[in-house]
Amino acid sequence: MSYRGIVLDVDGTVVRGDEPIPGAAAGLDAVEDAGLDRVFLSNNPIARPQAYESRFETAGFAVDREEVFTAGTLTTQYLRDEHAADRLFVIGESGLEAQLEAAGLRLAEEPNAAEALVASIDRGFGYESLCDAIVALDRPIPFIGTDPDTVIPQDGPNRPGSGAIIHAIEGVAGREVDRICGKPSGLARRTALDYLGHAADDCLVVGDRLDTDIQLGAAAGMTTVLVRTGVTDDEALAASPIDPDYVLDSLADLDAVLDGRVD
Repeated sequence: MSYRGIVLDVDGTVVRGDEPIPGAAAGLDAVEDAGLDRVFLSNNPIARPQAYESRFETAGFAVDREEVFTAGTLTTQYLRDEHAADRLFVIGESGLEAQLEAAGLRLAEEPNAAEALVASIDRGFGYESLCDAIVALDRPIPFIGTDPDTVIPQDGPNRPGSGAIIHAIEGVAGREVDRICGKPSGLARRTALDYLGHAADDCLVVGDRLDTDIQLGAAAGMTTVLVRTGVTDDEALAASPIDPDYVLDSLADLDAVLDGRVD
C-alpha cells in the first residue's frame, strides 16, 4: 500500500527523555525517503511544541514546532472552544496552567469557584488535591482530563502520568471523567488528520501504546504500527483486544512497512 501521511508518537517511540531511541533515526529517514507528510502527536500536557523542537534537536532530529501537537495544546484548544467563559480549576502543573492562561482562559483560585475541573499530571499531587477535587466536583460541573496515560516511559522505572491522577479523582468523586482531550480522542484524531491534509486510509500511525496510539489509528481507519521500544511488552500485547496491523522492534524496521515488504 502507498501511504501519504504518518502520525508519530514521541516518548517511547522516537525519544526517551532527551536521548534518541535506537532505530529512530533510520525510521525518520525512511519517512522522509517515502515522501510522507508527518505530524508528531504527544500526550505530554506540560511541554509546549517549542520545547519538543528543542528536545528533538538535542536528540539529533530536525523537527519544527509546527509539526508537534500535545495533550496540552489539544486541551487548550478544547477549552477555548467549549469553555471559554468558564472559570477552570486545574489540578495540574504550572506548565499546563501557563498554556491555558496564554490562551485567555480564566483559572479559578479555589475549587468551590470552579465552573469546570481540569485534571492532569501533577508531581505535587497529594491528599489536599483530592480534597480540592471533592469540593470542585460536589456540583455537576464538567470534569476534563488532558490525557489517559497512567505511566510515562523514562530512562529507568516508568513514572505515573495524568491517567493516574484522573483515576484517583474519579475514585474519590464517584464519577468518571467527562472528556479526555489527548490521544486517542476524536479531537486528537481530527487535529492530526487536518494537519496532514490526507484521508485516514492514506495514513499510518506509529506508537508504543495500544490504548492511545494504536486505538487512535484504529478508530480513524489508519494503518497502525506498534513499536516495542516503549511501554507495551509481549504479555500486554497478547492480553489486549487492540490488535495493531504491524508490530516492529523499533522504528528501524518502518521501511519494511512503507515498502510493503511485511505482511
